[in-house]
Amino acid sequence: MNIRFIINIFGRVLILLGLFMLTPIIWAFVYGEDTVGGILASSLITLAAGTVMYFGSLINLRKELGLRDSYFTVTFTWVVISLFGMLPYIFTGTIVGLPNIYFETVSGFTTTGSSILTDIESLPKSVLFWRSLTHWIGGMGIIVLVVAILPLLRIGGYNLFKNEASGISYEKLTPKTASTAKRLWGVYVALTFIMTAVLMFGEINLYDALNHAFSTMATGGFSTKNESVGAFSAYVQYVVTFFMFLAGVNFYLHYHFIKGRFKRVFSNVELRTYVTVILTVTIMIALVILYADHAPIEHAFRDALFQVISIITTTGFATYDYLQWPTPAWTLIFLLMFVGACVGSTGGGIKVIRHVVSFRNVVLHFKRMLHPNSVSLLKINGEVIDDEKVSSLITFLVLYLFTFISGSIIMVFLGTDTLTAVGAVAANLGGVGPGIGTVGPASNYYHIHDAGKIVLSFLMIIGRLELTTVIILFTSMFWDKYR
Repeated sequence: MNIRFIINIFGRVLILLGLFMLTPIIWAFVYGEDTVGGILASSLITLAAGTVMYFGSLINLRKELGLRDSYFTVTFTWVVISLFGMLPYIFTGTIVGLPNIYFETVSGFTTTGSSILTDIESLPKSVLFWRSLTHWIGGMGIIVLVVAILPLLRIGGYNLFKNEASGISYEKLTPKTASTAKRLWGVYVALTFIMTAVLMFGEINLYDALNHAFSTMATGGFSTKNESVGAFSAYVQYVVTFFMFLAGVNFYLHYHFIKGRFKRVFSNVELRTYVTVILTVTIMIALVILYADHAPIEHAFRDALFQVISIITTTGFATYDYLQWPTPAWTLIFLLMFVGACVGSTGGGIKVIRHVVSFRNVVLHFKRMLHPNSVSLLKINGEVIDDEKVSSLITFLVLYLFTFISGSIIMVFLGTDTLTAVGAVAANLGGVGPGIGTVGPASNYYHIHDAGKIVLSFLMIIGRLELTTVIILFTSMFWDKYR
């Protein structure tokens, strides 16, 4: 294993993280808070550690990574940034207890949005900004950022990029991986600041607009308000809804749209399925709400649309406690936790394309049973999905189901009631945030056992990296080469 280069990459990542960590100081000065010292100390420690790692590994540095090195690097990068990302909370004394701090930090970087905070608005605004910023850093992926602005990765760059932005296929906008990453980050940054500006037209201040833009485009869900987006006007809720939808769309499609390749965008099977699911479930839930609560039509539609998009994109914002809806409505919300956003988006979950391929593969299987001599190919967006890719997809789905069941059982053994255990595991493995039971949108994870918080933190990371990248590290075959 190329340990020197792995440490070198960790150093680069920490230097970037340390620089990002300086930005909350601006808000500390703006709002006259006494958090400057704690945040500055956190940044300096992170920068120092990154500098030592970077320069200390330059001697005889071999700039290449094999597949095993890439899997290891991508996984432990998230562990490393989460450990150092805890520092602002520790040095400002805003969150108590290491399991709580680690949980909140991992939730931020993995864009899960689960929280242990019982009174969000009591925290200093500079710390809340750091909390939202961890979403934004993790949204497009810290590895993608490193590949984008540090092209020296060269040989190992594509493997890192591929493992970070995993999916059915890995489209490259340009021959160079670094150029592709730059374009994706460019779209990400542009949408973030466009959303910030649009939000400010709704009489929301720059601070709240920027925080919610960070959380929305990263599909994270951290808010600066105890009532989440429900604390704002209908205008703000519609704006957040629209940009959550965009964040759940493949960012390659955003790039093609900007370039005027509209046919390529609107003919995309995953996008069409994504829109169909959203509209269908929204109408179903809105009808249930109208029938049960006799709510105004616009309000019922807005709440239903917001929560459906929030859950399917795994953002986790809330305008209403969906557990207060009739059982059929919140059951649909729970099922959406297993759908996920589009591949290539900042959203988590299983991903829409996997469901599309699975369904078409079942149809194809029956077709082959009836017509065994016919030649039938499985195609998605003009691309032939061969048996190897289908096998990989089925493996992922089996692993996902196994992880979900195993995690739920562990949480039950740790003293969590069954409904909450199932909801918490589904929400954190899928990167959603709020679940069902006692961890719904009107609650938090503070009451979960400390061991349970560590388990859920682990699930956030493996869910963020789509399971196989992490689970392969626990197989004997991964380490056989190094024995």
